[in-house]
Amino acid sequence: MDKTTRTLLALLLGGIALAPAWAAAPDGKQIATQGLGGAPCLACHGDRGQGSDAAGFPRLAGMDAGYLASQLHAFKDGTRQNPVMAPQVQGLDDAAIAAVAAYYAGLPVPEPTPGPGNSDLLEQGRILATRGRWADDIPACEQCHGPGGRGIPPHFPALAAQHAGYLESQIRAWQQGQRHNDPNGLMAAVAERLGEDDIKAVAAWFASQAATPAPAKP
Repeated sequence: MDKTTRTLLALLLGGIALAPAWAAAPDGKQIATQGLGGAPCLACHGDRGQGSDAAGFPRLAGMDAGYLASQLHAFKDGTRQNPVMAPQVQGLDDAAIAAVAAYYAGLPVPEPTPGPGNSDLLEQGRILATRGRWADDIPACEQCHGPGGRGIPPHFPALAAQHAGYLESQIRAWQQGQRHNDPNGLMAAVAERLGEDDIKAVAAWFASQAATPAPAKP
């Protein structure tokens, strides 16, 4: 066997050896639509990652991949508690989490949910979102979540065009100690100062806002 033949044979055998690893690479879309050790993501989050306001499932489409991945890890390690999500993520390793997060990040953001038609409520939400209420030590939401609630990846998610019911439930989760994965306890501290009217108002405001791209990472 000459040198050229031996080289070609080595390359061929190497390719065969690597083929299973390539075939096993996680497919984010497949995980989302078919599942991996659990129910497919679309069962709750919709076929376009749009979520469901009525059922309390958030939109995932267009969210930052780093943020989505960090939340899946939080569900897995228990720093974020949810009886539906906890069992679903146990079968996902780091590569699968990164793949499904990237898949949803690449989907287009749906149109925002129309507001409740209560102008006073929306105005209260706008003030809290853009100016805060410093008399009660409540900073503007935009100070962490960016102008228009577009998000500051990877720690501060986009709030614009997210379902109001989901935003309300998460603020209450911070209040009740069901979430512990906020940087420096910032969200927990703010949430405990919000009244029920504040929660409904700020959730309604952000749900009615169109999503804008997050700033580019340096």
